Amino acid sequence: MELFSPVNSKFNFAEMKMEPEGELITRNLTDMDWMFKDQRAVEKLKAEDPQIYRYYNVKIPEEKGHLQHCISVINPGKIGEEYYMTKGHFHARKETAEVYYTIQGRGKLLLQSVTDKKPEVQVLEMEKGSLSYVPPCWAHRCVNTGNEELVFAGIYPGDAGHIYGEIEEKGFARLIVEREGRPAIIDNLKYG
Repeated sequence: MELFSPVNSKFNFAEMKMEPEGELITRNLTDMDWMFKDQRAVEKLKAEDPQIYRYYNVKIPEEKGHLQHCISVINPGKIGEEYYMTKGHFHARKETAEVYYTIQGRGKLLLQSVTDKKPEVQVLEMEKGSLSYVPPCWAHRCVNTGNEELVFAGIYPGDAGHIYGEIEEKGFARLIVEREGRPAIIDNLKYG
């Protein structure tokens, strides 16, 4: 392993961005429009193409022995009754874990097992100060159920790798939507 210099990262709360910025990746509606349940609502908003979320990736090698980390910011909002969310992923090395620390806002961490058995789904609360552990073999997606930006830090092994395609294609077995002014977990009828 090549010697890598230590780094400090800072989150600037006044401007809601990482310093140094590192690699900024944004996801707008058109980057993930097919992932939302209500396609009529998607069509109405496509021209506006709102930003759903963004994340700041620190420049650390994606190699064994390193700890990669990022800051994600999910904007408040809904497409139809479904809250803004990340695309979701699981790790290429399924035996790796991840930790999320919620810095601001309120949301849900939707988890689904990725074993050969029937998928198990669990949901953890995300609120300022919560530290959420994503064990190995769990796909995960964050959902902003609040009225302000949901901001959280993610830490994971550098060589974990990310698989998005299967989630983009199949989705999760459950969706998080607003019902009667509150978050509700419902079956995803398109799952599979």
